[in-house]
Amino acid sequence: MVIPNKSLPDSQSDQDNPRINLLAPLNPHHSSAITTADTMDQQPHPPRSYWRFSKQDFYPEPSFQNLSAYKSAFSQTLHRLRDRCLGRSTDETELIELKKQSENEMRKCLTWVDLIWLGFGSVVGSGIFTITGLEARDDAGPSIVLSYALSGLSALFSVFCYTEFAVEIPIAGGSFSFLRVELGDFIAFIAAGNILLEAVAGAAGLARSFSSYFASMFSSNPDILRIRIDSFAEGFNLLDPIAVIILFIANMVAMRGTKLTSSSNMILSMISSLIIVFIIIVGFTHAKSSNLTPFFPYGPEGVFRAAAVVYWSYTGFDMVANMAEETRKPATDIPLGLVGSMSMISVVYCLMALALTMMVNYTEIDRDAAYSVAFEKIGMKWAKYIVSICALKGMLTSMLIGSMGQARYTTQIARAHMIPPWFALVHPKTGTPVYATLLVTTISCIVALFSSLDVLSSVLSFSTLFIFMLMAVALLVRRYYVKETCSSRDLMKFMVCLFVVIGSSIGITVLWAANRKGWVGYAMGGGLWVAGTGGMMVVGERRVPKVWGVPLVPWLPSMSILMNVFLIGSLGGIAFKRFFICSGVMLVYYFFVGVHATYDLAHQDSHESMIEKGKEDATKDGL
Repeated sequence: MVIPNKSLPDSQSDQDNPRINLLAPLNPHHSSAITTADTMDQQPHPPRSYWRFSKQDFYPEPSFQNLSAYKSAFSQTLHRLRDRCLGRSTDETELIELKKQSENEMRKCLTWVDLIWLGFGSVVGSGIFTITGLEARDDAGPSIVLSYALSGLSALFSVFCYTEFAVEIPIAGGSFSFLRVELGDFIAFIAAGNILLEAVAGAAGLARSFSSYFASMFSSNPDILRIRIDSFAEGFNLLDPIAVIILFIANMVAMRGTKLTSSSNMILSMISSLIIVFIIIVGFTHAKSSNLTPFFPYGPEGVFRAAAVVYWSYTGFDMVANMAEETRKPATDIPLGLVGSMSMISVVYCLMALALTMMVNYTEIDRDAAYSVAFEKIGMKWAKYIVSICALKGMLTSMLIGSMGQARYTTQIARAHMIPPWFALVHPKTGTPVYATLLVTTISCIVALFSSLDVLSSVLSFSTLFIFMLMAVALLVRRYYVKETCSSRDLMKFMVCLFVVIGSSIGITVLWAANRKGWVGYAMGGGLWVAGTGGMMVVGERRVPKVWGVPLVPWLPSMSILMNVFLIGSLGGIAFKRFFICSGVMLVYYFFVGVHATYDLAHQDSHESMIEKGKEDATKDGL
């Protein structure tokens, strides 16, 4: 998509000069995108500073140039919504065109070794030290180990899907870009909102857990450093200034540079891995088999409820996939980094969960600082400090890597103009998206100040599972639907099979949630799922992966859909309520802002054609 680029003064409106290139850099003098003809037409201007805050940087689209332009755009909202629901991006647009918005390149400095340790540092500590105690105490008991195994298997299926996409589309947008290419602009926006929700809830939850573990090092009360406000609602009445401070520091460090953060994480993660081995050995040394009885105190339902929440423990891997734009050799480094690290982490999680429940009876496990208090109960008070240091380190590296990944998600979302493209700017010296990092940091700090861990974990789990389910759907679409080679009849067959898979997954989940007994309903649901998946095999694949592909397609992605839908159904009703409220807010924003910005971006070629045609007609009339 080539459009003549003109550098406009910030105050000049689209009506004065409508040739606004939305795909060109916001600061064109930092890019090679300017053509020779453009250079001849323009007077030389000094490069604009990175630190700028003009309206044109935030809303360069024609629909937002003035009030009359917005009114005209708003009157076409339904047409534009339909267009965006059907519109799909391309690999080339995500990889080449949208990157121009950032003005400066992110630096390719990561290898597979970096990715493995980034995966370890991001994942280990983001859940095992924060959610295990809560779920073992309230939902699963000793069977929490099965919850981790179930979630780990589901996460591994999602890892395969992420890996194939990240190898073929190595861009900072991660799942947002992948969904935008395969499922369209509107679905990608819903995912984008949930990605940002996941980023905020994940960072805030980690910061709150950091505060709890820090307090447990010198007090048995994990809330001792928090400020209680009785007039606030339960779950939001414990203000946590420590969480805000540590979150702010972690994000400021991450902004300094990707390689610096990666190297720091590698050193810290190597140390924490030794401590984790110590925890597992000591835990089994002081284990009591009697603590495993009863193994299912809350029934099988408790295992699945806990599995849906402890899925949070595996969410760091999507941050590793999100570093693809800064990876030197994506084709080889990403599969090694993702699949290798997640397989190892799943085993480690199961061993740590089993060690905890064998050390201490599940009724005595502390909800907030499970491992530290467990060592204190078995008479190893000194060991709780080692555990707390490891947990604090894990949470700190998770916040550091999470900050990098979340900012890169936000950067690609801004490149697509779903939020102001100002947030897509990459700093020329650090090679990091400073504005995007500051956005996520500010919102996360506000949420961390007020929200309790249980509130954050349920929201985060729903958003994460929802995105992982969409990723599996997107992979099936990528393999079985290529517009140029797929007939309308084959497309209809594939869509029917896909809806049968999704519908049967929902049906099985509803039966389980309703506590329906008997095998007939499950057999019917399972039979439909098998029929839908097998039907895709009859339709046949239309695309073969160029470098690395998910094995056992369509069975593995279909299983990922089933497991993620099932885990979503295992969440409590409050998680659904919070999810739909947040999604409603996102849709309001999209209706009034997002749809118009993305429509202008997608159709600027047609805008240019109309302008050129108008000029030609005017010339003819003049002649």
